[in-house]
Amino acid sequence: MRRDYCTEERGEIERERERGMAISATVVGALLGLGTQMYSNALRKLPYMRHPWEHVLGMGLGVVFANQMVKWEAKAQEDLDKLLIKAKQANERRYFGNSNSPLYNFFVPTLRYTITLSW
Repeated sequence: MRRDYCTEERGEIERERERGMAISATVVGALLGLGTQMYSNALRKLPYMRHPWEHVLGMGLGVVFANQMVKWEAKAQEDLDKLLIKAKQANERRYFGNSNSPLYNFFVPTLRYTITLSW
């Protein structure tokens, strides 16, 4: 019973963190779009709020960009984790799993004996 409660609580914490990340990415994206448009107007020596619809468009594009970056980062982390697991399994098979190899039969008992002597 206690284990289920902890799992539910952990799930709620994860959802809260994801919601917080989505809100912060949205705010950062909106500020990025607004800042880009205002900077563009400042470089051209135009009034900052010359065409307000351009600012709204820039904010919308910034929001989309920031949220896509968050999704891409999460996907890249998942892919990296999968690749690391595959590489670890391949290394374990390569170095510990092939007991039919003559090199394995020569070196592994020697290593075991050396480790036993060093302890």
